[in-house]
Amino acid sequence: PPGYSVIWSGQYEYMVRAQKRLMVVVPMTLVIIFLLLYFNFKNITESLIVMLSVPFALTGGLWLMYILGYNMSVAVGVGFIALAGVAAETGVIMLVYLDQSYKKFKARYADTFNRTHLRESIVAGTALRVRPIMMTVITTTAGLMPILWGHGTGSQVMKRIAAPMVGGLVSATFLTLIVIPVIYGIWRGWHLPEEHDEKEI
Repeated sequence: PPGYSVIWSGQYEYMVRAQKRLMVVVPMTLVIIFLLLYFNFKNITESLIVMLSVPFALTGGLWLMYILGYNMSVAVGVGFIALAGVAAETGVIMLVYLDQSYKKFKARYADTFNRTHLRESIVAGTALRVRPIMMTVITTTAGLMPILWGHGTGSQVMKRIAAPMVGGLVSATFLTLIVIPVIYGIWRGWHLPEEHDEKEI
């Protein structure tokens, strides 16, 4: 009737406030992660390569949420924030191994270093990282599984925090092991010769 209005309040009001806060917190988190990466590597390109781990992880998190029938909520947002940090950590360690292998091969071949040697260095660096990545993902996922399968008071909230992390860790693992070395190789090999011509020596 005229003169009356309906305003949603209570728990819904708190949820709307939290969602608005997450709209600020999530971008700030990504910016802080990027700045920390830049301060560590002192290189924008390497920092951006590591940041590629984040969308890879988000893909897996979204798929698992879809499979489990979860909707976006504050708890899910918290899970994605935690996932972004873990994914960036995985990317950092991968890039460190690739850099170490690259410098080792470049020092070994000196002026004759070419794209073939670069590919060998990337394969060697990635192979060294497979077992540590798998151990990290398996132990983290195993620790989150009881939360994902748990029942009782607060379990519905905790499940929605754990779900993005479990799905994201799985997708980030495989995509990090495949895509990041490829992009690293394209970046490092941009100005390298395909193979060294011994006749020019």
